Amino acid sequence: MRILVVGAGGVGGYFGGRLVEAGRDVTFLVRPARAARLAASGLAIRSPAGDADLAPPPTVQAEQLAGRGPYDLAILSCKAYDLPGAIDALAPAVGPGTAVLPLLNGMKHLDALDARFGRDAVLGGLCLISSRLDDDGLIVHLSDVHRLTFGARTPAQAEAVRALAEACSGAKFEPVVSDDVTLAMWEKWTFLATLAGVTCLARAAIGDVARSGGTGLVASLLEECRAIAEANGRAPRADFLEMSRKRLTDPDSILTASMLDDLERGGPTEADHILGDLLDRAPADPGPASILRTALLAIHAQALRARREANA
Repeated sequence: MRILVVGAGGVGGYFGGRLVEAGRDVTFLVRPARAARLAASGLAIRSPAGDADLAPPPTVQAEQLAGRGPYDLAILSCKAYDLPGAIDALAPAVGPGTAVLPLLNGMKHLDALDARFGRDAVLGGLCLISSRLDDDGLIVHLSDVHRLTFGARTPAQAEAVRALAEACSGAKFEPVVSDDVTLAMWEKWTFLATLAGVTCLARAAIGDVARSGGTGLVASLLEECRAIAEANGRAPRADFLEMSRKRLTDPDSILTASMLDDLERGGPTEADHILGDLLDRAPADPGPASILRTALLAIHAQALRARREANA
């Protein structure tokens, strides 16, 4: 199986690197600066599951893809705000038999990918991992969780899912084939929207919010997100909600959303993709009492202030 991984940062670099480590045929689609760094230093992972120092992996840049033929699998690991450019860059590598596995959060990206490549080409997928690319080019895995969940969205994808499961066998991460990957994606979306909304509103970690008396706020936002999922026919399962409540109200947790990191750096965020799109799918206007709407407004306002002050 020829695998193209779009991006070699904290997510694409980790899962792609573990596939390289397992002997799979992986090429990374990256920008010139990242390609140069990988060529010079290789791909290095630091992880509780075991470190890896890999020889420089094959890389390709967008303008070089046209003559390479289609790949069997393309793993898309970009942020939502980079999706349009990633789709254009990826397109020459997608042929009639290519499966596209997006690892973005939320659901809105599926509309764009389906429109470009066809619904039968786009698998459902998500990952659970805390990882980042540090200033030295190392991929740093920050916990013991490194789960890659994928599954078929249409019956025509059964063989692609089987082939992907085989490719993941033996790699140093946890592959999970989901019988209802769309539900799994909605469940993660519910959790992530709550995490991002609360930590961006408070500009603090979950433990800080809990110790400040904010568990009621967390519970209310989680319920608001859960109700939207249920209204869309994807009610999160009871055990998932229980796990979410525990993680999101843990007074000792230092968990924050990556959206908060993006916001504090003054860069673009996935607020519209994660919070805004969820709000748009509410069955009725939730009104001014909506915590989800308040969080989205706060993120937009903070981003506008940062741009205004940067240009002053």
